[in-house]
Amino acid sequence: MTALPNDAWVLVADGEKALFLRNLTDGQDPHLEVVRKEEQDNPSDRAQSANRPGRMPDTGPGQRSALDDTDWHELAKERFADELADMLYQRAHRGRFDHIVIVAPPATLGELRDKLHAEVRAKVLHEVPKTLTNHPIREIEKLIRKDLAAA
Repeated sequence: MTALPNDAWVLVADGEKALFLRNLTDGQDPHLEVVRKEEQDNPSDRAQSANRPGRMPDTGPGQRSALDDTDWHELAKERFADELADMLYQRAHRGRFDHIVIVAPPATLGELRDKLHAEVRAKVLHEVPKTLTNHPIREIEKLIRKDLAAA
């Protein structure tokens, strides 16, 4: 059983929003307080694309194939993971936290995990592959306590 130590941080993120939380009590009954909130304005890919996908000639007469267009929405999510990894590194390097639990949807968690600096990775106590960014803090506390108890 893993417990959330006093003063440990919890990052609850998805591709567009992140909550940096700090545990004010012990692991048996965590009480999380918001340290920082980050949001990214990331409209749908359709809203960000300037043109229709391009087309190119095919081998047959009069045939054309569509080209894949850049998914700007996905690129913005990846950039947000980069920014979060940088923020975590800066705070870890300054000694702001000794332990952190990262809660994010599986795809975001994978992106973030790939971008974390070794100094931050060494402080990761647990990862929770869930989307909790729109949940109330009290519910996040309960879910984290339950998930850590099962670990």
